[in-house]
Amino acid sequence: MKKHIAVIFGGMSTEHEVSCVSAAGVVDNMDKDKFEISKIGITKEGVWFLYTGSTESMRTQKWSQETENLYPAIISPCTVHHGFMVLDKPNKKYEIVRVDAAFPVLHGKNGEDGTIQGLLKIAGIPFVGSDTYASAVCMDKAATKILCEKENIPIVPFICARNTPDFDLEKLRTEAEQRFGYPMFIKPANAGSSVGVTKAYDRASFEKGVKTAFENDRKILIEKAVKGKEIEVAVLGNDNPVASVCGEIDPHSEFYDYETKYINDTAEYFIPARIDSALNKKISETAVKAYKALDCRGLARVDFFACEDGSFYLNEINTIPGFTPISMYPSLMENAGYAYPALIEKLIELALA
Repeated sequence: MKKHIAVIFGGMSTEHEVSCVSAAGVVDNMDKDKFEISKIGITKEGVWFLYTGSTESMRTQKWSQETENLYPAIISPCTVHHGFMVLDKPNKKYEIVRVDAAFPVLHGKNGEDGTIQGLLKIAGIPFVGSDTYASAVCMDKAATKILCEKENIPIVPFICARNTPDFDLEKLRTEAEQRFGYPMFIKPANAGSSVGVTKAYDRASFEKGVKTAFENDRKILIEKAVKGKEIEVAVLGNDNPVASVCGEIDPHSEFYDYETKYINDTAEYFIPARIDSALNKKISETAVKAYKALDCRGLARVDFFACEDGSFYLNEINTIPGFTPISMYPSLMENAGYAYPALIEKLIELALA
């Protein structure tokens, strides 16, 4: 008997477009003989629909304009329903649609930060990925660093600041200059895909970077600029997770920002990473250690910097990483023996477990 899976995509996030592309890849590669699929799209304004149109329209961001394929729908918080309620347009009444599990392909705020996970938990619907707690902690870069540091996992030195009435920009800048010097990175504590991240080279760019980061979050991080290779590790599993080899990203730009990731497409990828085998093994083992320390489940991509002297630092953990067929997480897992359709099936299996 087919399992009914609700694939949730879009969302009120700066990563809305990326989510739609990732979700289209998931839907296209799900085994239709094993799974019945309901595509639940969330517009940028937060309006929910059951979408019955094509995945191509999801990729091109046209899905929300196809009114003939949109049926107002909401996840029901009632455990008896175990699914969503969708409007039967001709009869102008809502029907209950039961699902076996949900696959939230929602990057960034309101999707990767524990909010949708909390709703699904209340509804009693199993879902792919980490629980509410782990999702929230991993989304908050400051919380991630503090907890990982307690587990003796090396992290990039940072300062945390909040946009409160007594915020003192000059005091923050002075402390950052004394501790790190230029250049340094400024980033929102809760954002993904490098949205709102800037590299500051002087006081003018520092002040501009702080302003940009605060436009995306009320809490920001100032980080020491670490010179090293950008390394990513895919982790898969619940209680006994496994890690891939290290992958490497050469952005061919100042740093791996949003434009490099999704617009300019200048980055070059290497699997395995161009580091020695001993360091590769150590970083992969540390990725699993961080995954367990933060109580992740299902999947996560753990990002590091690997330096020339053999040292390395954890950068961040993404509990719903980019999931297009050519994204780093699926590519790393394919190298580990999980083809894209098999990976999707495994993740659903882990959710149901």
